[in-house]
Amino acid sequence: MMVEPQWIRWAKRIQAIAQTGLSFARDPYDLDRYRELRELATDMLAHGAGLDGSPDRLRVRELFAGESGYPTPKVDVRAAVFQESRVLMVKERSDGRWSIPGGWADVGSSPGEMAVREVYEESGYRVRPVRILAVWDNSRHHDRPVAYAVYKICIGCELVGGESRAGTETEAVGWFSLDALPELSVTRITEQQLRRLHELHTHPQLGPDFD
Repeated sequence: MMVEPQWIRWAKRIQAIAQTGLSFARDPYDLDRYRELRELATDMLAHGAGLDGSPDRLRVRELFAGESGYPTPKVDVRAAVFQESRVLMVKERSDGRWSIPGGWADVGSSPGEMAVREVYEESGYRVRPVRILAVWDNSRHHDRPVAYAVYKICIGCELVGGESRAGTETEAVGWFSLDALPELSVTRITEQQLRRLHELHTHPQLGPDFD
């Protein structure tokens, strides 16, 4: 299992402390210190990811600055749709790599509703959610820098209709064997995770994975 490097975890923790302080502190001097902490976290992530002096550093800064309130992990809902040994995947426009359908959870939608909608919008297929296969802390499953703490909910779904059609956020749709996977968008899904999801799918007596 790949694990997020310790320096990333430290940077995120500093950011979380800064965000909490900026949300609840009232003293102007304290607020200045928390802003400095947020800048330090930004510098740590940007430098560690090789983004010094680039527009991407500004994106990291904007991500942090846009967060307010008590910091909690974001929720990423993913749909695992299998046909025997093949898995439904979509090619992300954002990075040109492949993932299983999914995205950030929306307020007002249940995880099951999110899975159904994301599959249809990203692939054109209709599915029925069957059961939760896994709930993972994203930082414990890959070593790429990600600004947010993320919990990933993977829901096993049954194909019920529709036809292949890329969406506004996807370039292509395909069914892939686990032994012939395309280049993966590993912050969204890893090969190890896909293999574990298939194992859970084919052995319904197993309970959901969780960290």
